[in-house]
Amino acid sequence: MSDALINGLAGAGGGIIAQLITYPLQTVNTRQQTERDLKKEKRKVGTIEQMCQVVKQEGWERLYGGLTPSLVGTAASQGVYYYFYQIFRNKAENKALENRKKGIGDGSVGMLSSLIVAALSGCVNVLLTNPIWVIVTRMQTHRKVSKIDNPNRLATPAPEETVLSITDPLPYGTGHAIQEVYDEAGFLGFWKGVFPTLIMVSNPAIQFMLYETMLKKLKKRRSISSPGNSGVTAWEIFLFGALAKLGATAVTYPLNVVKARLQAKQVTTGDQRHQYKGTLDAILKMIRYEGFHGFYKGMSTKIVQSVLAAAVLFMIKEELVKGARSLLVKGNADVVKSKPP
Repeated sequence: MSDALINGLAGAGGGIIAQLITYPLQTVNTRQQTERDLKKEKRKVGTIEQMCQVVKQEGWERLYGGLTPSLVGTAASQGVYYYFYQIFRNKAENKALENRKKGIGDGSVGMLSSLIVAALSGCVNVLLTNPIWVIVTRMQTHRKVSKIDNPNRLATPAPEETVLSITDPLPYGTGHAIQEVYDEAGFLGFWKGVFPTLIMVSNPAIQFMLYETMLKKLKKRRSISSPGNSGVTAWEIFLFGALAKLGATAVTYPLNVVKARLQAKQVTTGDQRHQYKGTLDAILKMIRYEGFHGFYKGMSTKIVQSVLAAAVLFMIKEELVKGARSLLVKGNADVVKSKPP
């Protein structure tokens, strides 16, 4: 089994576990990003309060809306990303060793090369998996329909007397989301938001650049203080993964909001402020009608969710890689012992 395949499978496994743990936060964050009702924005609702509202009004299952395609998307995204990341990383390391033989550099992959490797891996990942995330966004933002329940239909109720009740709509599954996207924009609709998403490959690129840099420095410092010991613990990997993701998320979050707006169900009637023709149109309308703070809606929720998910992912992925490699080494040793002299 190749090192690239081991990293790809480990990344997929770690991504699935991280997704299961943090998915309710992701659902709430997507709803916060796509909220366009200016009246509702006057009253700020915290993450925990919004989760409680979803559970009370729509049921626990809505916090996990789109979980199945999301798990498929996570496994595919992490698998594709880590597979190609390792391939590009190996090529970069071989190039660095060749340059060292020529007297250029110290034989290690620099920050710029790490950034390019992560960016290339991210672009391949986005182009292959964007349709899955369009479906996930639709299912996360799908809401049960509210209606005014007024027992005295003849009298005009006061605002405080108006009671909202929730009606159960027809079942909304993966197939319904796929059909909705296709009816709305055809085959190309599954690549909505791909432009800001491609730009957002800088997020994992920055994340991995920070992660690799911190990991490299720790190993170097540890090898100097304790010769022969350059290993790192699972909790150190957890911490580095969290710090790296925190820095990357803070830089790229506005693009994440634009992407979510484009991938959510588009309003085809009514207020023109909520109709986006493309990436540039969405950015201009958000600046005009919501101001720059609109690009940071739900950022606190996203930071908690993404940092926790990334930390869990890195920790589990590294442990799975170590386990797989040790099993391969043991298996090869057993094969060698079983061979006749």
